[in-house]
Amino acid sequence: MKTKTTSKNYAVGTEPTILKNIHQTDVNIALYNRDTDSLVSEVNSLMEQDIEIRASGDIGTILHTLTQAIDPVRFPLLLQDMQDLLHLFKEVTLAPTFRLLLATINSNMCRRFHTDGNDLRMLCTYSGPGTLWLTEDNVNRSGLNSRGDNDCIVLDESKIQQAETGSVLILKGAIYPQEGTKAVVHRSPTIEESGGKRLLLRIDTNQFLGWVP
Repeated sequence: MKTKTTSKNYAVGTEPTILKNIHQTDVNIALYNRDTDSLVSEVNSLMEQDIEIRASGDIGTILHTLTQAIDPVRFPLLLQDMQDLLHLFKEVTLAPTFRLLLATINSNMCRRFHTDGNDLRMLCTYSGPGTLWLTEDNVNRSGLNSRGDNDCIVLDESKIQQAETGSVLILKGAIYPQEGTKAVVHRSPTIEESGGKRLLLRIDTNQFLGWVP
């Protein structure tokens, strides 16, 4: 039987400082909603090709990999934005190194609502539909823990949340080093059936220092 709990597990704002709220015990997703109209032209140009760029290391190393794969003359604003997001994520996590993925996505990455087995992850969907996520009062964690399907996990499908295109998300995972926190329940949007495409930026910590304010 599905049961409901009442807990506000999210922080949403239009300033990047909202992302620091991810360290609050009850918050497991922080969303920075922003205007990315200036990036649309470069994003659309990059979307003309299928890309998958992976980089790991400190920010300097990752930026070197990105500028080798993406022409800085053609994509200066997009590269600057990714640099800014790397620094923002470092400011929030205090981690020294990261893993980055920038990829065009035309398949359903994760159909099932789930939690991630990491500490903190940053996501930005530059083009296409954003990540789907659940407020805590819309999660049946018994169904989640028993590997049930989405019908068992989601209490009310009409209340599923979706990140805006261009928004910056930080998601709390299952190994976040603070007792009493719950990882955010989320999944990728359905895209394969529509023939659409997304441009997704994902940044993970390589070594989270266990720092919690």
